[in-house]
Amino acid sequence: MIDVFIVFLSGVVTYFLFQGLKLNYIPKEHLSIGNALYLFVNIFFFWIYRTYSGIIRHSSYIDALKLFFSQFSTFVVLILFNFFVLILDKPKLYLTTGAFINAVLSFSFLFVFRMLVKQTFELLFKEASSEKRMVAIIYGSDANASAVASALKAETPGRFKLVGFIDKNNQNSTKRILDLPIFQIKKNIPVFMRSKKVEALIIADKSLTKEERLTIVDECIEYRFKVYTLPVVSDWYDEKEISKNIKNFEIQDLLERKPIVLNTDSISSKLKGKSILVTGAAGSIGSEIVRQVLHFNPKKIILLDQAETPLHSLSLEIIGLGLPVEVVNVIADVSDYAILERLFITYQPDVVYHAAAYKHVPMMEENPSQAIFTNVLGTKNVADLSNKYHVERFVMISTDKAVNPSSIMGASKRIAEMYVQSKHFKHLKNNSERYTKFITTRFGNVLGSNGSVVPLFTKQIQEGGPITITHPEIIRYFMTIPEACQLVLEACSMGNGGEIYLFDMGKPVKIIDLAKKMIRLAGYQPDKEIKIKVVGLRPGEKLYEELLNNSAQNLTTHHEKITIAVEVCDDFEIVSQQVEELISISFGGNSDMIAAKMKNIVPEYKSINSVFQTLDIEVKDSYVYTK
Repeated sequence: MIDVFIVFLSGVVTYFLFQGLKLNYIPKEHLSIGNALYLFVNIFFFWIYRTYSGIIRHSSYIDALKLFFSQFSTFVVLILFNFFVLILDKPKLYLTTGAFINAVLSFSFLFVFRMLVKQTFELLFKEASSEKRMVAIIYGSDANASAVASALKAETPGRFKLVGFIDKNNQNSTKRILDLPIFQIKKNIPVFMRSKKVEALIIADKSLTKEERLTIVDECIEYRFKVYTLPVVSDWYDEKEISKNIKNFEIQDLLERKPIVLNTDSISSKLKGKSILVTGAAGSIGSEIVRQVLHFNPKKIILLDQAETPLHSLSLEIIGLGLPVEVVNVIADVSDYAILERLFITYQPDVVYHAAAYKHVPMMEENPSQAIFTNVLGTKNVADLSNKYHVERFVMISTDKAVNPSSIMGASKRIAEMYVQSKHFKHLKNNSERYTKFITTRFGNVLGSNGSVVPLFTKQIQEGGPITITHPEIIRYFMTIPEACQLVLEACSMGNGGEIYLFDMGKPVKIIDLAKKMIRLAGYQPDKEIKIKVVGLRPGEKLYEELLNNSAQNLTTHHEKITIAVEVCDDFEIVSQQVEELISISFGGNSDMIAAKMKNIVPEYKSINSVFQTLDIEVKDSYVYTK
């Protein structure tokens, strides 16, 4: 009704405007029918274009387009009506120039009304919430930066009060974007931000290199400025999506590397229409493998884990995607051969991703038998059944802790690697016609995974500290969960069997530096507001991890982030016998005997900071003694 009143008002204004020029916009004798027709046509096109349906305080250019087309259509219909009347040899009802000016006035009045309501609402709302908003500046001056600024201005409630843009090329200082200035940078960014009393920097310049981005972030967090970024935006015209994706710069972003380019055709040929089994599916790595596999349209995905609640959550997440894939949930322990065999008989998987494992180093030092049951016996069961039921590919997820192991966990994963690799070479040696391709992938710490230092540090910072690290010199390799799982899929597609694939982990990171950066990203000062406490190395923990043992070499592959470890492997008969003996000893529960046997199987296993460090192993006639 407001819109109808506005177009009626514009009609009145047009009528008296032409009356002042001694012209009749509508002949006086046809004034009532002319006004009625004019209002009817306007109402009809309001209904056609639904100009009234938008929430006025959220008006956008789409609403302006609707108004334009409704008034343009009205003008065209009125002119056509004039033409029709002239054909009937009657005087035309509307002055053509008047109809055009009326359309322009109607559009202008309708548009201005919406803008007034929108601006009034924003002004009142922003004044009420101005104390809560953070003063921010956007790094960038391109279309993306403009879209970010527009999205932030439209936010309700608003998080930021924008003061302008930074152009890294210093070329647009005389111009403005959304009536905000573009600043030149003649000093470093923190100094400039302090001079402008800015609290936060929003990085929206996609042309920045990784090095430039990290330099800016390091400078800002050093001086306790907040940094925000946009990790993923698929639609730069959707203000809500842009606003939703603006988030705090996190430690994962500091380790950001070039996007991984996958051979999707090769991966798709191995997974499309297949039945896929993922063990340890509810874990951080297993669940991400499931998400990645779903992109390649498998027929069926079997989720195996012994953790009920996380498995249920993952299943609901997959079902919620509405994909045409059958989801099977199996609660089971990989050390239970009978249950696993029923699974293989019932669901007949084509590809197996074996991610089930115990991985907490200190816990496994206290419970070595459980490390053997899950990491060794579990791997043996899944590998044996994969071969027995003609699985095409078996991919084992291993760890860099298996290289020159210093812990029960690392040694157990190395023994599992040896079993899987030797099993493949046995079939290759015997020229078996149909056998499973056994592939191993080995990588380091994964940011955000269960047991990673990042969630621990985040929790400790939220609690006010202190952050606990085990040693000031300890270093680790890191990669993100999606990156690790993408490389697992790539390795699966390229593997011919028997390989141990190593992933490019980037540069090693000093844990104490990681802790300091996380403290600064949270807006605190290390060692002042949040303390860092050194608690000493945990049982089995090394200062640094390796991806190759001392005698191994590596070969390149067609993928720049994946190499192959060339490691000596005993015959399957020898490895299998050793594994059977180790499992048998584990059922006895004697931790010293278990560790001694593991040291016998993996000679490079040297315990560090562990109760097993004092073991001096002698091997005589296949019996293991401990001094």
